[in-house]
Amino acid sequence: MSRIFRESFLYISVVAVFAAGCLAAPGFLKPDNQSAVLRQVSQNGILAVGMTLVIITAGIDLSVGRMLGLASTLAAMLLVEKRWTAATYFTVPAAAVSAGILAALLAGAVGRSRLGLRTRTMQFAAFLAAAAAVGLWAVPQARTGFSILSVLVLVPLSGFLLGGVSGVLVSKCRLQPFIVTLAMMTSAYGAARLIAASSGSGYIHSLYDSQGNVPPGVDSLRVIDAAQLAGCLPSWTPRFLSRSLAEGTLRSILENLPVPGLFFLLCLGAGMFILNRLRFGRYLYAIGGNEETARLSGINVDGVKTAVYAISGMLSFLAGVLACAQYRQGKPDMGAMAELDAIAAVVIGGTSLMGGRGRMMGTLVGVLIFGYLTNILSLRGVSTDVQLFITGIIIVAAVLLQEGYIQRLTSRLRFYQRGK
Repeated sequence: MSRIFRESFLYISVVAVFAAGCLAAPGFLKPDNQSAVLRQVSQNGILAVGMTLVIITAGIDLSVGRMLGLASTLAAMLLVEKRWTAATYFTVPAAAVSAGILAALLAGAVGRSRLGLRTRTMQFAAFLAAAAAVGLWAVPQARTGFSILSVLVLVPLSGFLLGGVSGVLVSKCRLQPFIVTLAMMTSAYGAARLIAASSGSGYIHSLYDSQGNVPPGVDSLRVIDAAQLAGCLPSWTPRFLSRSLAEGTLRSILENLPVPGLFFLLCLGAGMFILNRLRFGRYLYAIGGNEETARLSGINVDGVKTAVYAISGMLSFLAGVLACAQYRQGKPDMGAMAELDAIAAVVIGGTSLMGGRGRMMGTLVGVLIFGYLTNILSLRGVSTDVQLFITGIIIVAAVLLQEGYIQRLTSRLRFYQRGK
């Protein structure tokens, strides 16, 4: 009964916050404002997806904010600099190693399911082939400048490796996730500052050139160009669809959809698929519920825990690339305190900090509650200090609710009243 109460209360809360915005905040329902809310929550939402997976295993990742800042710095330098820089030396090898690891894991899975064996030679060959392919693809671009597609692939792959390092320290070395990710947070911030300063142009790297232009493709990660999309449609596309896309209703809808928001929804869908459809998702709940029991049941606990931290790191770097394109600059402190926003959204969404319980739909609701509340307070002219104070109260109330303290207190009060 308490679970049904928590879930229903969560959805009622987001409806109540939305209704409060309609009544109390002028301009809340305008399409531009709703688009701005989706754009603002997308960065926090992508971080929250990875954070949900980590917290379900009874872990925590405090490094996601500083990892975002590091990724924005790397993305900006890769897009602007047409030479070998510290960002290139960092990103290309890390991405190649990550691609090799993923290829080796895939080869191992195929070997078990299709061939009935697990061949180390096949995994090693897959690692070398994938790493070499990424290297051969990326190295020539160091002199000519990386495209936005290359940055969108290479930088998140680098985050996968850094997150995996945290996962190995947590799973293999049996270190506390709080300590490991705190150390990674500090190291990522220091690395970002060192890499940014190595170019000699300061810590902030703008994407604008001397003529005020940004690298090609950067704006494609900010807004959807419906007219350009209409020009790419094949000849057999229905006329009403192409016309609506070029100058009709469909164009106005797409132009109000921020691209970071679409990335957030894709990441959310992938997270829901992992938790609801894959065996890997069931392993997460089992580990979070009782790690020792999961280990005795034959689950590769170390591998699963390493994977969730790697996924969290990859999503943090993806959010950093999108933030770089959004603000058209990269700087080490861009993601300062973002980890607290992500944790707040996950906790508000009903994921237990003790592990073993949580859903991606709850994370979506938590992100929306957090985003709508911030937007309403901003429209009402409430200061940032008051917003932070209110957010803290909401986080504490959400934890008390999901752990059942409020229900137990209510039951005690009723029992006391009946006794009188």
